[in-house]
Amino acid sequence: MLDSQAIRVRVMPVIEEDKRIVRFGVFEADLKTGELRRNGSKVRLQEQPFQILTVLLERPGDVVSREELRARLWPSDTFVDFDHSLNTAVRRLRDALGDSAENPRFVETVARRGYRLLAPVNGSGGSEAAVVGKRMSWRLISAVAAIVLVAGGGIAWRFSSDGIRPHSLPRRLTANPEDDPILNATLSPDGKYLAFADHTGFYLQQVDTGETHAVPLPKPALLRPAMFSLDRYRGTRPLAQPSQSFAPEPASWFPDSTHLVATWVASPDEPVSLWEISVLGGEPRKLNDEGWRPAVSPDGTQIAFLRGSLKGENEIWVMQADGTSPRVLRPSDGSYCGTPAWAPDLRHIVFARSVYVPGMWESRTEIDALDLANRKSQVVLYVPGLGPAVAWTPDDRLIFSLDEPPPNQTDSNLFFARMDSRTLQAIGPPTRITSQAGGVSDVSLSSDGKRVALTRRTLQPDVYVTSLEDHGAKLTPPIRLTLDERADIPYSWTPDGRSVIFISDRYGPFNIFKQDVDESTPELVVGGKERLSIPRLSPDASQIIYLVQPKLGDASATVRLMRVPLAGGPSQMIVEAPGIMNQQCARLPSTLCVYSQMMSRNEMRVYSFDPNGSSQGQEIERARVVDQGAYSYNWSLSPDGETLAMVKKIGLQRELSIRLLSLSDGSERFLPVSTFFGIGCLDWAADGKSLWAVTYSTTNDKALLNIDLQGKVRPMLEEKQMILGWAIPSPDGSKLAIWKASGGSNVWLVENF
Repeated sequence: MLDSQAIRVRVMPVIEEDKRIVRFGVFEADLKTGELRRNGSKVRLQEQPFQILTVLLERPGDVVSREELRARLWPSDTFVDFDHSLNTAVRRLRDALGDSAENPRFVETVARRGYRLLAPVNGSGGSEAAVVGKRMSWRLISAVAAIVLVAGGGIAWRFSSDGIRPHSLPRRLTANPEDDPILNATLSPDGKYLAFADHTGFYLQQVDTGETHAVPLPKPALLRPAMFSLDRYRGTRPLAQPSQSFAPEPASWFPDSTHLVATWVASPDEPVSLWEISVLGGEPRKLNDEGWRPAVSPDGTQIAFLRGSLKGENEIWVMQADGTSPRVLRPSDGSYCGTPAWAPDLRHIVFARSVYVPGMWESRTEIDALDLANRKSQVVLYVPGLGPAVAWTPDDRLIFSLDEPPPNQTDSNLFFARMDSRTLQAIGPPTRITSQAGGVSDVSLSSDGKRVALTRRTLQPDVYVTSLEDHGAKLTPPIRLTLDERADIPYSWTPDGRSVIFISDRYGPFNIFKQDVDESTPELVVGGKERLSIPRLSPDASQIIYLVQPKLGDASATVRLMRVPLAGGPSQMIVEAPGIMNQQCARLPSTLCVYSQMMSRNEMRVYSFDPNGSSQGQEIERARVVDQGAYSYNWSLSPDGETLAMVKKIGLQRELSIRLLSLSDGSERFLPVSTFFGIGCLDWAADGKSLWAVTYSTTNDKALLNIDLQGKVRPMLEEKQMILGWAIPSPDGSKLAIWKASGGSNVWLVENF
């Protein structure tokens, strides 16, 4: 069988007489003005991604090294995190081209070397491409055509068997950079307009032309200034001006395509409220004091929406279009419901429902249909990997998002299934709509079902390393350690403090790696096809202890607690039990190791275990948490093994308390932390005298705090663009390995699917 890559015709770039227009595929680049167009429509692309495109267009088919790109983009005297900046610029270029790193059509990553432009570069009239084409013998053309026909037949059969069919390519509607993601977006019922919001404001875009205008909105008197700032920890006065993050976010249109329902946050300590906004002007009108993710019915008479925890369990409500007669349709049962979508019959609502499964890292997600008359629901669709996006077209097609299999497990795409409107069940196999990188978070439809807008969010978790200076008073700027485009998450350090131990999915499933802070590539410690997580050191630092997690959809939720020599060797099992979620050991002279086990979503128990594996079945209970949503508790064991610090992650509260539980005598005390933040994750400092905590707010600001055992808070790192996960101190406390993630959000359009 011939490899289609073996036949390659080198076509030189053709630039028109003015030496500035280069065409490739459906795109053309104006090298003089720095503009990129797709089928004549301008595509928004920042300067650095366009410079990369220019370099690739100069040498189509050749590998352009990262160092060459660095020399072209950044002068030698420019100080910049080159690897992160280049990766970000390439990702933005791919987004503009509708391309992906995993299945490239334009820009290919050549491992450890650089990038290559795959698409032929050509032009019109008198081009060298035409000359080259004329020189090809008809015999070669016939041979290539035969290969294409044979390959095409195989591809068509395979696509058919996988429920995939040819479809129109998604068209990009927004091109926001990572530091200004799309917060929310919705397509108008007539399919002509996209309303969207980012950190700079509220906008309306004409879908066919791309013309975009800001929508000026008078600020309702009910909205109070935002009193949120890290400066409150520095003894200065909080900000008095409203945060841009408190701008309205469009969520669902009324049928006339002139006004819509938006969510609005009045202040950090108040719930999200629902407002009616006209894009033609006028005063916004409040519909409900609490609610988010609204969905206007196709006839415009009702609005379904969510209430409850933004990050935990919630309820489905419905009200009249004017905000009157709000009533609960589906009370909370401990699950999390996604954005509701109306069925064409107006008698049912469909929604993605996520249920926590003890021992699983992911929730089990299914799509349910809720009958508005009797308030009973039934499962419409369940397959592993379902996402939150769902919609129902007028011709009874259920649109949903589904995760891709490894090695593209961080991506999700849209599919549809034909529905029997009488039985509310799928008919036949699902059909693929899109094939792109990134995760689908939201969808919205035109009223005729011929256009669907989808919001894609990308997330790139990486390990960053920073050092403490001035006796721990400040941090050096974090430097990115992991330079690949996969998910890398830190959990520990080697005993000498030279290498970070982390998990990464660069080979497909999550494996365990370690990487020296002065090296650019990691070393595999534990590989294989199983899903590994939470690698930490034993008390004597001679072994790595880690978890083997079951896959979502497995019949059993049994988790294995394993050990492997840090110097290398075979792994051995220590304990296996359902629902193990976390584990950690103290440091010598203490020999205590503990793990937490979820007995149910509302009960967590902490057991001690022998890291050498001699206590199988004889673990001792050390602590117990019985609380609604106990699964959301994060905990950390002090280095001396004396104290367990716990905090509940879900919910934003003005006054937070960290629970400090003594494992020697069972006593406990609560460490009050005065903040508008919610605390995400806790980790003890290396000396056991303070805690590292990651916090967040409704304004999407994040911060790394150091909290001493009297509750004094020191802000150490502020992050307004990237996501913060947690911070792991080195054994001597001189460095931190920080989990940080970059990512963006943009909107795409699919037609006639």
